[in-house]
Amino acid sequence: MKTKGVISSFIEQHFLHFNAAALVDAAKGYEEQLEKGAKMLVSLAGAMSTAELGKSFAQMIRSGKVDIISCTGANLEEDIMNLVAHSHYRRVPNYRDLTPQDEWNLLEKGLNRVTDTCIPEEEAFRRLQHHIFKIWKDAEQAGKRYFPHEYMYKMLLSGVLEEYYEIDLKDSWMYAAAKKNLPIVVPGWEDSTMGNIFASYVMKGELKAGTMKSGIEYMTYLAEWYTKNSNYGIGFFQIGGGIAGDFPICVVPMLTQDLGLEDTPFWSYFCQISDSTTSYGSYSGAVPNEKITWGKLDINTPKFIIESDATIVAPLIFAYLLNL
Repeated sequence: MKTKGVISSFIEQHFLHFNAAALVDAAKGYEEQLEKGAKMLVSLAGAMSTAELGKSFAQMIRSGKVDIISCTGANLEEDIMNLVAHSHYRRVPNYRDLTPQDEWNLLEKGLNRVTDTCIPEEEAFRRLQHHIFKIWKDAEQAGKRYFPHEYMYKMLLSGVLEEYYEIDLKDSWMYAAAKKNLPIVVPGWEDSTMGNIFASYVMKGELKAGTMKSGIEYMTYLAEWYTKNSNYGIGFFQIGGGIAGDFPICVVPMLTQDLGLEDTPFWSYFCQISDSTTSYGSYSGAVPNEKITWGKLDINTPKFIIESDATIVAPLIFAYLLNL
């Protein structure tokens, strides 16, 4: 066992009860999974990339503590936007006090607000659009089809964005993932800004919809990966809720119940960080045991739920796992 660093030691000494204790238990459970040779899926919902989770998440990827990612289209693109346009972002700490007119003024300035942070339209969205369209078009003309994350990897690794870099490259989780060619699934990519832009090109007749691989293809891609990598178990670490979590966790019942591969193992670990309190009819607010009834988790699967702000909790868990 490696000696824990200052942050990890502080957590073990002071995080003793309630959500704090759940954080420690979940971190130790994640660590135990890796020690026994299990793989780990991390799902990202919410504005984690805009919250600059890449500062710790990229380290997790480089350290081999993440084997596959499920994320929203927004998280896929917003990490790269932060990489190329960071100085143009605007923080609005008093966002709770904004009037509708204040919000309209931000729109007219090309500032799209995510809680206390505004993403710049021209320097972020349009800067990527210029380069990604060429990559989409080149693939189509060559008769090739790729997933959304594969196009993003191509753009990052091609070097076309290097002139715009505004943060340390080590703080970009997408660059860390691209360098490792880490598997990613992006369910519902179409509702992201790049997804909207791609759809606009399809409507203008400048691209074909089939140039982008679909959500069903993402599910079969994930199913094949799960089948090949589940010998020692695959854990599920979920940040937030929604489709980024629900899509990948369903691969197990799909394989066992729909495809008939009854020997497929359940997820071997489950943790969710969410500020959605337990509620009726909500996926994000469902307790982990509900997933047993859907054939996603086993009775004995270690299960953790941390009801707190993921921008606080996730970096602390990552710090613990990195022995910081």
